[in-house]
Amino acid sequence: MNVPNQITISRIFLIPLFMIFLLVPFNWGEIGLFGADIPAAHFTAALIFIVAASTDWLDGYYARKYNLVTNMGKFLDPLADKLLITAAFVALVELGMFPAWAAVLILSREFAVTGLRLVASAGGDVIAASNWGKWKTVSQIVAASAIMLHNTIFTLLSIPFDTIMIYVAVILTLFSGWDYFVKNKHVLSGSE
Repeated sequence: MNVPNQITISRIFLIPLFMIFLLVPFNWGEIGLFGADIPAAHFTAALIFIVAASTDWLDGYYARKYNLVTNMGKFLDPLADKLLITAAFVALVELGMFPAWAAVLILSREFAVTGLRLVASAGGDVIAASNWGKWKTVSQIVAASAIMLHNTIFTLLSIPFDTIMIYVAVILTLFSGWDYFVKNKHVLSGSE
């Protein structure tokens, strides 16, 4: 197993750790940070989530730079992304910090595009990540991080950045899903 795949697997192993800090009601007090009072456990969860999310960039960079792209990596990398995002949004819905309607829309798109990729793969096609898909992922990570960090920094400015990012993430998620299906409609129709 090469280094990029090991990095990807580390992202998967960080998911339960991040979930424990986010969901278990540790009473470690709060951290006052740039106008926001953040439970210390949420702050810790956010840091673990951000580290895990950043490994997505790291494993891809390393694989491309050193020509270590493998089929296993092509499978594991998007799976790790979806597991991390799904875990974050489901946990945040459980805590009442993320709207369920947004989580349903985001996760529905993720399942739909994964299904499209599976159908394409069965036909010998590979659907590469699009730029819209990459921006979608960034917006989801930023939204989840802002929520876990209780809108720190932006609280001082009275800007509901976390709420804005929820809408940005939903819009980019739905648009990127639509884009994948439009550009790859031949996969479902069975014709090129």
